Amino acid sequence: MDLQRFHVTLSHGGRPIMHGWWPDLRVAERKFATWIGERGGRDDARITLVDEVDGGRLLKSWPD
Repeated sequence: MDLQRFHVTLSHGGRPIMHGWWPDLRVAERKFATWIGERGGRDDARITLVDEVDGGRLLKSWPD
């Protein structure tokens, strides 16, 4: 199990300000959704969920 497989990043103005890694996709998806609710109201906020093991494949982004 890769403990840093799923990477969630919160960027503001194009600069990353928060990030975290989770081994379980469901947990990472919950964190992604939580960050949208908690931090998504900031101007220029962008939140991404990436699978680092699958070549850095973008799984979700907010806003679309």
